[in-house]
Amino acid sequence: MFFVGGFESATAAARIEPQLVEAFRTGAGIGWHEQADELFSGTERFFRSGYAAHLVSSWIPALDGVEAHLQAGASVADVGCGHGASTILLAQAYPRSTFVGYDYHGPSVQTARARAAAAGVADRVRFEVARATDYPGRGFDLVTMFDCLHDLGDPTGAAAHVRRTLAEGGTWMIVEPNAGDRVEDNLTPVGRAFYAASTLICTPNALAQETGVALGAQAGERRIGDVVRAAGFSRFRRAAQTPFNLIFEARP
Repeated sequence: MFFVGGFESATAAARIEPQLVEAFRTGAGIGWHEQADELFSGTERFFRSGYAAHLVSSWIPALDGVEAHLQAGASVADVGCGHGASTILLAQAYPRSTFVGYDYHGPSVQTARARAAAAGVADRVRFEVARATDYPGRGFDLVTMFDCLHDLGDPTGAAAHVRRTLAEGGTWMIVEPNAGDRVEDNLTPVGRAFYAASTLICTPNALAQETGVALGAQAGERRIGDVVRAAGFSRFRRAAQTPFNLIFEARP
């Protein structure tokens, strides 16, 4: 992880301290789009180095049959794509596949489009403004969510929509912050950092959305599995992990 990005994200919370205080008083939450600009660039800088180190080399190969499908040519949706770091890395690694990134934050989508053009993959990658619960498209061979499921106000609704948009035999790849199921499992330097970030950013965002079912500051594998199975998926497993991330595979 690139910790400068983490510190940059922390400054975003400091810039909106009055709004955060009011949100804590009322429980109304603060949407991702209401955060300071440093949050968007900082979050990508923090997570992107981990994606660059592990996504193609170990996470994709850990999924059942997905790497071969991507090499042959697959249709992929990256939901909650932000600035498009994960989408672009996949497009560069698998030139026969096509990709669409969805994010509800318009300025992030604009940045992602510019970065895809600069990376030379805009012919196979497009980015659209859409929410996780109703993004367009069907028949995706792979749907990915990188470090965003826990941010959603309706995670089960989003999971159900993923299932509807998958092709037969498709795979949902869920990358989440590394969290244990018990509080005491997370009382580590990494866990403390994630608790702080989620308390100030992720959980308020979930509370600000419709439904407002916040998964909590550290959801853990058991809670994520509950969401996946409630949406109608029959298979769920941990495929890989790093000190910072858990990588899950879900199939209908």
